[in-house]
Amino acid sequence: FFFGGGLKNQRAFSLIEMIVAVGLFAIVMTVSVAALLALVDANRKARALESVMNNLNIALDGMVRSIRMGSTYHCGPGTVTQPLDCATTPGTSIAFEPYVGSLSDQNDQWVYSYDSVTKRLYRSENSGANRFPVTAPEITIDDMKFYVVGTTPGDTVQPKIVIIIKGTAGADKVKTRTTFSIQATAVQRVLDI
Repeated sequence: FFFGGGLKNQRAFSLIEMIVAVGLFAIVMTVSVAALLALVDANRKARALESVMNNLNIALDGMVRSIRMGSTYHCGPGTVTQPLDCATTPGTSIAFEPYVGSLSDQNDQWVYSYDSVTKRLYRSENSGANRFPVTAPEITIDDMKFYVVGTTPGDTVQPKIVIIIKGTAGADKVKTRTTFSIQATAVQRVLDI
């Protein structure tokens, strides 16, 4: 049935209208796909950064736990079996007798040390020899200090170690790098009388 004027009153899309509609659709889809790809990339970067920061947290937690359970703390250079404070001038390493160690064994001290060349934290379980890294390569430690007080046995101060770490972490060198500054404190568990 045709009402009124037959085919003259029916309208259809012209070629120009179709080209404009397809062009707008293409622009919207391009922007949407770009936003989706950026979101996927941001998610990947966040996961990589989370993994790196988890490594740092585990390394720091293990170090603090070991220090807390240890004894005979030595901060800085010198003979690692002799107690030594570094309250005013911080050290870049700390040595201590581990919980499972023997005071008569001179070669079983654990040593945590910061290497300013590789910018990593290292641990040795035999008085500084055969050290191995405890932080991931994606973590760059720019500065690490140990402050230690109360190492003299029998004094009135319970041994306390303050650890300050500053650095950057991330998977890429530029895009996912984030800075961090962490401070941790460990107090010897065994009563120092």
